[in-house]
Amino acid sequence: MPATLFPALAGRLTILLGATGLALAACQSAPTGDSGLPTSVALVTSAPATALPPTGTPAPATSTPTATETETATPSPTPTLHPMSIAAARLNDYAGSDLVVEQELDPGVNYQRYYVSYLSEGLKIYALLTIPNGEPPATGWPAIAFNHGFIPPDVYRTTERYIAYVDRIAQAGYVVLRSDYRGHDQSEGEATGAYGSPGYVTDVLNGVGALKRHPLVDPNRIGMWGHSMGGYITLRSMVISSDIKAGVIWGGVVAPYPDLFARGTPTVSPGATAGTPTFRGGWRRSWVEQFGTRDENPAFWDSISANAYLADLSGPIQLHHGTTDETVPFASSQTLYDQMAAVGEEVEFYAYEGDNHNLSGFFTTAMNRSIEFFDRYVKGAP
Repeated sequence: MPATLFPALAGRLTILLGATGLALAACQSAPTGDSGLPTSVALVTSAPATALPPTGTPAPATSTPTATETETATPSPTPTLHPMSIAAARLNDYAGSDLVVEQELDPGVNYQRYYVSYLSEGLKIYALLTIPNGEPPATGWPAIAFNHGFIPPDVYRTTERYIAYVDRIAQAGYVVLRSDYRGHDQSEGEATGAYGSPGYVTDVLNGVGALKRHPLVDPNRIGMWGHSMGGYITLRSMVISSDIKAGVIWGGVVAPYPDLFARGTPTVSPGATAGTPTFRGGWRRSWVEQFGTRDENPAFWDSISANAYLADLSGPIQLHHGTTDETVPFASSQTLYDQMAAVGEEVEFYAYEGDNHNLSGFFTTAMNRSIEFFDRYVKGAP
């Protein structure tokens, strides 16, 4: 791949030949046959020595008031936080609840599978849970919270989606919890979408809380994996909670608000499967009407964007994206990579030449890299 695809990173590219991978026809299907051997470009960085100062939570400007003997301070009213703001999300308690086994499913090669439930804001949320066979480590098994991409909630089924993905991570010795967001399959509540409502992130973080309570899970070794919309949930979760040691994101919706789908490759169509069919309508229009555009009110758009809080990430992130992804622009991951490098956060970026939204041509390669990353930062965590 020519370095000009990464103008901000010229001179820091490593060209790798990608191994042949099992292909995935779509994010809801199982791998099919092998594809060809296009090259894979890996952009790998740790915190740069010349990193810019972290952004973190924007601090308000302060000044020293001039006081007189007769002045009486009038307290300012506490501003009401927008429900989508990162600050509001941090005020919530994500303790979750005990995981309740609803049904035992057919086992995997070296792990058991269960249909389970837990509570999130009083809603009963269902999930797929895998537990490795054998004696757990003294501190418990490492675990991965698995965030699936957008699938129409009325057709989503717990046992039919992302089976190959979960299988690879489970076989590697991890407990895996793949939550059915509210309104999906049997989960209670309304499926309101991820980008204009905090509900899905809340369900996932309560799932992390449920994992921490499980007697076979090490609460200090939990990572997170996300695809597409699930990548958005992963990034957001990692600036809200300190419980997630590392994150892996495939084809993620990870650019800043208000344009979550960063420009640079073909614009997502209204019915694309990366997010809700009304992605560019509804909440976005109402927010612009209420708060103004980003140019008019950058403070609001930063307050709801995880990208404005990257210095607060709970751990390193590994990004994977196909260069010909027609659902989520490749520029989305490149934007996040540039922003993380600028604030000195540890990030790895793998770009797959000619591959699609599901990394069909490099499924095995990308999954091997994902597991190796989790082994380093989650399984090997102190």
